[in-house]
Amino acid sequence: MTVRIDNQALRRALAALAASGVSPQAAPALERTAAEAGRALLEAVRAEVPEYSDSGNPDVLPGLARHGEDHVREILRLVAGGEPGDFAFLREHAHLRAEQRFPLEFILHAYRCGHRTLTRWLREAAQATAPEALESAMTAIADFAIEYVNAISTVAASEYVARTRVLAEAAGDQRTELLNVLISGYDEADGRVATLLKRAGYLEQRRAYCVALARATLAAEMENPARAQRIVDAISTAFVSTSIRALVGVRGDVVVAVLSDIRRQSGWTTPRADLAARAAPALELLGPSVVVGLSADRPSTASIPKALREAAVALDFANAARRVVAFADLPVRALLVHRGRDDVNATPPAWLAAFRAADEKSDGAYVETLRAIADADLNVQSAARKLGKHPNTLYARLERIREATGFDGRRYHDLTELLLAFECEAN
Repeated sequence: MTVRIDNQALRRALAALAASGVSPQAAPALERTAAEAGRALLEAVRAEVPEYSDSGNPDVLPGLARHGEDHVREILRLVAGGEPGDFAFLREHAHLRAEQRFPLEFILHAYRCGHRTLTRWLREAAQATAPEALESAMTAIADFAIEYVNAISTVAASEYVARTRVLAEAAGDQRTELLNVLISGYDEADGRVATLLKRAGYLEQRRAYCVALARATLAAEMENPARAQRIVDAISTAFVSTSIRALVGVRGDVVVAVLSDIRRQSGWTTPRADLAARAAPALELLGPSVVVGLSADRPSTASIPKALREAAVALDFANAARRVVAFADLPVRALLVHRGRDDVNATPPAWLAAFRAADEKSDGAYVETLRAIADADLNVQSAARKLGKHPNTLYARLERIREATGFDGRRYHDLTELLLAFECEAN
C-alpha cells in the first residue's frame, strides 16, 4: 500500500528558494560537492545514531550509505527545478528497514541528524553562488530543509508502519496455519505440509514437544478477544528469554501453545530435563488469573494431537489453588475418575443412590470412614485412631454400608468400587 502525502508545504519552500535566487542557480555548486555531502551525511549519522554501527545485520551500513546518496541526488534534483515526486526510493528503504526489523525511531533520528548536514551543504552552495539577498536565501534554505525532513519523515514512518502491518498479518496467517496443522494432525505424505513444517524448523531431529492449554481462571473472560490475546502475549513473552520455542494462538475458548526445544545436542550427549518440567516454572509466572494444563513430552510433531488431549485433561484439574497442572503428575486414580465419570453418571449402578442417601444422612461419615480405611491400608483399628472414633463405630458404619450397597468396605475390591463410584459422581 502506497501512502500519499500533501507536498504543498514542500512546494512553497521550493518556491521561496527560487524567489531568493538559490534555485536553480545553486545546483551546479551542489553537484560539485554532492559526493562530499553524501560522505558527511553518513559520518554524521554513524556518530549520532550508534545503533547503525552496532547492528548485527551486515546490510544496514551499506544501505545507509546508499540511502544518504539517494537523498543528496533528490535534493539536487529539487534545487535544480524539479517537482516533488513520490519519494519512491524512500518508500523502498522504509519497506526494507521494516523487513529487517530495524527500529523506526533510529531511522527518524538519522533524518534529524541529516537535517543539519544537508542545511550546511545548501548554505555553502548558496554562498558560492552569491545571491543578491543572502539573508533571505538563508531563511529560504532553513525553511526548505525543515519541510524536506518533515516530508521524508512522514513518508518513512507511514510506509514503515504499513509494511510492518502487512508483515505481521502474513506472519500471523502463517502461525495460524502452522498451529492448526500441528494440533489437528497431518498426513505425512502431504508435501505442502511437510514443506511448511520444515521451513518453520519443526521437522528437526532431537527436538521434544509438549502442549500447554491456558484460560482465564474465570472461564467467561475468554469470551473477550482482548483477554484471550493478553494471555497469548503473556505466554509468548514468558519464553522469550529461554531456549524454549512457543507457537501460541487461540483455539475456541482456550489459548494453545505448542512448546518445543532441543532434546539433546547430539546422539552422544545426555538428554536434557523434560521439556514440560522446564516449561512449568515460566507458566507459573502468568499470575493467579490464568490456569494452565500441560501435556507430557512428545518426541515428534506427529504426536502433538495426543499431547493436546493430555493438556486438555490436565486443564480440567487446574484451579485457582493449583494453577499449572502437568499431565505427567496426575495420579492414575484421578485419570480413571476423570475418564469414567460421564459413563458412571449416565448409567449409575443401582446401589449408588442408596449409598449416597445413607452418606448424606450420616453427614458424610460413611465416605469419610471408607477413605480413612483406604489410607490405613484396610486396617480398621488404625483408621479408627485417625478419625478419633472407637473401632466399633467404624464396624457399625461398615455394616450399614454393606446393607445399603452389598459391598464390604474391608475388602480391597469392594472398597475400591465404592470410592471410585462416589468420586465419579462427585466430579
